[in-house]
Amino acid sequence: MAELAPFHIAFPVDDLDAARHFYGEVLGCPEGRSDPDWIDFNLYGHQIVAHRVAERREGVAGHNPVDGHAVPVPHFGVVLAPAAWRTLADRLQAHGVAFAIEPHTRFAGQAGEQSTMFFYDPAGNALEFKAFADLGQLFAK
Repeated sequence: MAELAPFHIAFPVDDLDAARHFYGEVLGCPEGRSDPDWIDFNLYGHQIVAHRVAERREGVAGHNPVDGHAVPVPHFGVVLAPAAWRTLADRLQAHGVAFAIEPHTRFAGQAGEQSTMFFYDPAGNALEFKAFADLGQLFAK
């Protein structure tokens, strides 16, 4: 697999202070540059930017069934090493974050077996973090 380059995603929030607390304190993302209307965060080496918007539409357009769960769409997140995934799950639980889909193993015993969890930020953006015991299964069919 080629070396991965950091991705960039900008997403809407209605409260920058709530975003700063959630992404900075709850998720543990270091803060980068900021402005009265946006904040950069380092999400495991990726640049995510919370942009304050005056009027926020519902963040979830719909759900798709995946392995018995209703997965919110759209969503974003990071594929972590299993130990880092477990640490994050424990951190979220310690902060009282409500999971849309509890941490669990998806596709057990099948191609693409993975640990996954879904939750929402304070603005209603859906996030998924996952881990593979075998990262070679990331794109397995």
